Amino acid sequence: MKIAVFGDVHGNRFALEAVARDIEAHQPDVWVNLGDQLFGGADPAGAWHLQQQLRAQHGVLEVRGNTDERLGQPLTETTEKREMLAWLHAQLPEGAGASVAALPTSVTLTGGEVLAAHGTPDSAWTYLLRDGKAWASDDLVQERLGDTGNARVVIVGHSHLEHVRQIGSLTVVNAGAVSRQKDGSPLARWVLLEGGDGIWTVTFRRVPYDTESAARWAEKHAYQGAREAAQLRAGKISK
Repeated sequence: MKIAVFGDVHGNRFALEAVARDIEAHQPDVWVNLGDQLFGGADPAGAWHLQQQLRAQHGVLEVRGNTDERLGQPLTETTEKREMLAWLHAQLPEGAGASVAALPTSVTLTGGEVLAAHGTPDSAWTYLLRDGKAWASDDLVQERLGDTGNARVVIVGHSHLEHVRQIGSLTVVNAGAVSRQKDGSPLARWVLLEGGDGIWTVTFRRVPYDTESAARWAEKHAYQGAREAAQLRAGKISK
């Protein structure tokens, strides 16, 4: 069994196109999207349409991310990141925000051996593998996971940092991000899981894409486009 896992596209059509080509070359049996599909400024409408195409073609399993939840909430004067969200709603087809906001927080596959979520199985906001600016302890990870049944792999996104560790019989993976990197490299990321019957291998994939075209799109069209473009070029989110 081959499972392709990607997430944190953050509205970057250019990065997603490159990741999708790389995934297709590996001919996985299952595709999984870890959420945060649209909150970003490198053609979010294009990223939405491409993710819909991938869902139709490959039956992609999807979970919701924290920014997906934001897109499903009504805008008020006190809404956090209101201006960015208003710009996104104007870019996206009607109903796109509600659609991603309605996705589940987790999915299981291969008879429960693989569990996928954005943050933790019951929260799109909680980091599974981070504790402030450090990696969480094994005990804290297990506490956040709760009962994972017969899972042998748990794979999440949210932190935008690649990571893998073994906790007893459980392999815990952070897949990294398709876009909005934090480590200074703009390469798009995804993970290939291979195995079955309790034995799984994890391969981290890094894919170059046309960062400059994404940055130029952002400069011309995006909310706070200059900032978005700088982040894309640097491969590092500015706080």
